Amino acid sequence: MTAFLANLWLGSVHIPIKEILYGLTGQEVSKESWQYIIIDYRLPKALAALMTGSGLAAAGLMMQTLFKNPLAGPFVLGISSGASLGVAIFILGGSFLGISVSYFSGSWGMIISASLGSFLVLAVVISVAARVRDAMALLIIGLMFGSLTSAVVSILAYFSPASELQRYIFWSFGSLGDISWSGIGILSICYGVGILLSFSVLKNLNSLLLGDLYAQTLGISLKKSRLIIIIATSILAGSLTAFTGPIAFVGLAVPHLVRQVFNATNHWLLMPASLMGGALLMLICDSIAQAPFNSYTLPINAITSLVGAPVVIWLLVRKKKLIF
Repeated sequence: MTAFLANLWLGSVHIPIKEILYGLTGQEVSKESWQYIIIDYRLPKALAALMTGSGLAAAGLMMQTLFKNPLAGPFVLGISSGASLGVAIFILGGSFLGISVSYFSGSWGMIISASLGSFLVLAVVISVAARVRDAMALLIIGLMFGSLTSAVVSILAYFSPASELQRYIFWSFGSLGDISWSGIGILSICYGVGILLSFSVLKNLNSLLLGDLYAQTLGISLKKSRLIIIIATSILAGSLTAFTGPIAFVGLAVPHLVRQVFNATNHWLLMPASLMGGALLMLICDSIAQAPFNSYTLPINAITSLVGAPVVIWLLVRKKKLIF
C-alpha cells in the first residue's frame, strides 16, 4: 500500500498526499487539474504497474518450472516477439505499402496490432504443443519464433524512415502511462483469466518439480497441464505486452528473488509471493522512472534492470546457491 501511494504521489506535478487521499476516496480535491492527474493518469498507471509486475512474475515462475530452466521467462515462447512484430508491421510496414498510419496512430492501433501478433504466435505455439511431447523441444521452437520475428522486424526497420523507427523504439522501451480506463478494464479481464488459470495448476507445478514420471504416477496429465500453463502464460504475457510494451527482467528475476528470500519450492507459497513481489518491484521501478518532480520520464525497461539486477546478484552471492 505504501508503494502504491508513493507511486501516486511522485511525479512531475507535486500533489500533497492528503489531496491524493481525497481523490481516491471521492472527496473534493483543491484543484481540478489535480483531480484529473490523480484519477485519469496516475491511478490507471499504478493499477497497470500492479498487474504488469505481478502478471509477468507469475508467468515467469510457470515457465521456469515447466522447462526446469532458471533462465526461462514469460516471453520465452515468442509471445513478446509476436507482439513486437505486430507493432512493427503497424508502424514500419506502411513504408512498404506506401500507406500512412497517421489516421490510426493512436495507442489503440498499437494495442490491437500487438494483440493480433501475440494471438497469432499463441495459436502456433498451442498447435505445436499438441504435437511435441518434449518440453525442451517446445522451448527451442519458441526461441526460433523469437529469432524469426526479430529478423522480420530488423528488415522492416532497415527500410523505414527515422520518424517511424523512433516511434517503434519508444514503444519497445515500455510504458505504463498510456493506458486509459477502458484499457484498464480490458487488461483486467485478461489478467484475471490468466491468474485464475495459474492458480488452477499449482498442484501440477509442484509435481513437475519432481519429474515427469512422478507427476504421471499422481494421475496428472502432462499434456493437459502443459497446455494450461502455456495458455495462462500467453494470456498474461500477450495482454500485458500489448498494453504496456515488452517490459523485460521482471518475469525472469522476481521468481528467483522469491525463491531466495523464502528458501522454498512450494508453488502454493511461491505464486502469491511472486505476485506481490512483482507488483512491488514494478511500482518502485515506475516511481523511479518518473524522475519525481521532473518533466522527464525514463524508460521503464532500463529502470527494471538497473534496480533489479543488482538485487538478484547480491542475493545469489549471499546465498551461494541457486534454489530451483
